[in-house]
Amino acid sequence: MNGDQRTPRTAPSKSADDRSSLTSFLDYQRATLAMKCHGLTGRQLKEKAVPTSGLSLLGLVRHAAEVERGWFRTVLGGEAGSALWPAVDGVFGAFHVDDADVDEAFTLWHEACERSRAVTDSFASLDETVEFQGEVISLRYVLTHMIEEYARHNGHADLLREAIDGAVGE
Repeated sequence: MNGDQRTPRTAPSKSADDRSSLTSFLDYQRATLAMKCHGLTGRQLKEKAVPTSGLSLLGLVRHAAEVERGWFRTVLGGEAGSALWPAVDGVFGAFHVDDADVDEAFTLWHEACERSRAVTDSFASLDETVEFQGEVISLRYVLTHMIEEYARHNGHADLLREAIDGAVGE
């Protein structure tokens, strides 16, 4: 697979209700990460921008799959699960991409996103909560946190993509 572009980017509505705004902003951020990876080879997706960082576009995709699974399946859905890529020497395993399978990473990420949408749809309200490890967590919090998570990492993705082939832009 050369990068990824399965998810079209649709700008969120400027007048939608809260739930539609949050879910569409999250989908927009997901699509932005896919756009940043689009058209790149496996080798390029594994490139690190600077020697002191383990960040790569493929590592960000794998991390996004883990975060989607953690928040939506485990926290909101109450499902038990283990890491797709266990930690290595205290570092998230998702970021160890030298021998990573690119197609597998994108497939697992897309599956995690679809499952996240299904879990979101199962909640009647943004204010509905679950208890997880002694904390009360709302769907609203998880959606907002996930938008922040993607937006932060999409900033990294911008820099990584520019370092790979000079592509810049939203």
